[in-house]
Formats: sequence, C-alpha cells, structure tokens
Amino acid sequence: MRRRTLPAAAALAATAALLLTACGSADDKAGDNDKIAGAEQGSEKPKESPSPSGAPAEDKPDGVDVSLPKDMNLVFDWDKPEDKNEAAAMEDAANYLRAIYRGVDKRSTKDAALTTYATGGGLKYAEVQINEWIKGGWTATGTRRHYDATTRSTPNGTSVEVAFCADTGKFYGKEVKTGKVLKTEPSLKDFDYYKIVMVKFPTGEGIWQASKVFVETEAAKCR
Repeated sequence: MRRRTLPAAAALAATAALLLTACGSADDKAGDNDKIAGAEQGSEKPKESPSPSGAPAEDKPDGVDVSLPKDMNLVFDWDKPEDKNEAAAMEDAANYLRAIYRGVDKRSTKDAALTTYATGGGLKYAEVQINEWIKGGWTATGTRRHYDATTRSTPNGTSVEVAFCADTGKFYGKEVKTGKVLKTEPSLKDFDYYKIVMVKFPTGEGIWQASKVFVETEAAKCR
C-alpha cells in the first residue's frame, strides 16, 4: 500500500481525461498563447455561498467550512498576485484542495466545500480522488506543501490558470480502522506539478471554482 496525496496510479488512469502526466502534454502548450486549456468550462451554482475568497473557515461564519483536522496540514507557500482576480482565484484554488482533503476526512464527496469550489472536470477529478481514498480505507495525515505558484488570466478575466508545485514527502496515508500511518522512503514520486483552471462564478459572489485539473507526476522541476 503506497503513500500518495493523490491515490494510486490505477485511480489516476481512470481519470485520464482530467490528468496530463507528461511534460510535453497539452497543458504545457497553453503557455504558448493566450488560451487556457479548459477555460471555456461553464460554472455551476454551488449549494452554499462562501464569504470572501480564501478566508480561513473561522473567518467565514456564514459560509462553507473548509477546515481540516489538526493532523492534516495543507501549507500554501506562495505570494499573492497583485491582480485582484488572480489573487482571488489562487486563494480559491487553495480552498479547492482543502475541500478535497476535507472530503477525504469526512469520507464524502457531498461536502458543501467541494460543491462550492469545484465544477465540471474539477468536480469529477475531486470525486474520483476522494472515492479512491474511501475505497482504500485511508485518510491522510502530515504536511502537504504547495509552492512556486504562478497565475495567468484569459483576456476577458473570467478564467485564471493557477500553476504550482506540491511536495508530499511529509504527507502520509493513514488507515482509518487502525490509525496506522503508511510511510515510504522519500522519492521523486513525492513531487507533482499542477495546473488548475479556475473559473469565475457569474453572479458576482466572488467565488472561483476549479473547472479542470492537469497534473504532472514525478515532477523533477519541483524537487
């Protein structure tokens, strides 16, 4: 049983349409022009509306809860962009990841945080990841670090690509029934490179949702 922040390779293969794992895959071509892959993806209305983007759960009494257990630590070691939309999209990309691991902890794909910060392909991707953790009988523990983030907007400002590295070397699977932490030796498998297309919810509520996810696994550039 291997430790991964995203579940085993078989699960990732099942979402081939959502995951691009090679350096020369289509998502890297997006940098050659103004188009962002998946930016045309529509946005669905979330079941609950959060307060301003990216605020910690304790600052959002009227919104959705994106809090995680104390032993599940997601660190976002990145600088906030000057552009207002890109900053909001980046913070809600972080909330999207929090929502995924909240689903892992709650053993559910129906948590309000996920339906708030994900739509379309982003929602499907998250559901597959959470379901694989549930199927394996695992939750997560430790620290998952995100860094070297960049943002890029479409000309109309309704879509933002948030790209970043993730280091999962200190983030482990844990058996739900026994509490056993599943550790492995550090390796290149601990490093992934993400590109998440965030789309602006059209009602002006300040919500950005993950509409598509691209992942390069074993990303040497993140090591």
